[in-house]
Order: sequence, then C-alpha cells, then structure tokens
Amino acid sequence: MATNANLNKQPIGWVRQQVAMTADTTLVDTDSGTTYFLNSAAGAIAITLPTTLTAGVNYKFVVTENTPTAAITIAAGSAIMFGHIYEAEVDTSSDGPGSSAATGISNLIIGTATEQGGWVLLETDGTSWYFHGGGAKDGSFTTS
Repeated sequence: MATNANLNKQPIGWVRQQVAMTADTTLVDTDSGTTYFLNSAAGAIAITLPTTLTAGVNYKFVVTENTPTAAITIAAGSAIMFGHIYEAEVDTSSDGPGSSAATGISNLIIGTATEQGGWVLLETDGTSWYFHGGGAKDGSFTTS
C-alpha cells in the first residue's frame, strides 16, 4: 500500500533528461520533464511551447551563459502563462516580472542581463501554463 511518504519518490538511478539548447525549438509533450540548458552565443533563441495543452507537461530552463549574447524568448502563442520570476537584487524598485492577477502573458523573455544560473520552471494544467523562476539582477527577465 502506498503512503504519502513514498508517493513522489523516483526509482533509484532515475536521471532527468537534459538537453543543451542553442537554437530555435518547438517543444512537444514527449519533451516533458526535460531540463534545457540555454546558450544564445549563436544568436537569439525562440522556444515555442505546445499550443495543445496536456495536463502535467512541464519543462525546466537554466541559463548557462553569464549575460547571454542574445535574448531567449519562451512563447505560449497566447496570453495563457501565469506566474512570477523572483529576483535576488537588493534594491526596492523593478521587482520581478510576471503576470498580473487574472491577466496572463504570451512571452517570457530571458534577457542579456541574466546571469549564469537564472532559471524558470513551466507546467500546464491542460488549460494554462504556470511558471516560477529566479534571476540575480533587475531586468534579467521580462514579459510581453
């Protein structure tokens, strides 16, 4: 009988799929669970999320360049992304970007001010995309 203590444990030896991303990519459901390491040294990257949403599909993105060469855009196709990016900066202005109340966003943009290690997680409930992440500097992430 399963207990709450062991429901979410992965089998021994389980390793998350990891992919280096350096060019435009359209993700599909079977990519779910993958961690993407982002490097825009070759130019701007456009990442397109699936437009037909399947509950539970999720992706993780990690910036591997310190101050990326070009912007990296994660696009949902419509204003169906909700969440916030947390910034580790210590000033009192320009707080982390995100959605506003019931108004979603279409694009999450990882800018050239982002430091190595900036990250974002996205997951869908089958209707919308939900995200959270972190960056070290003001303006690391923006939305549209």
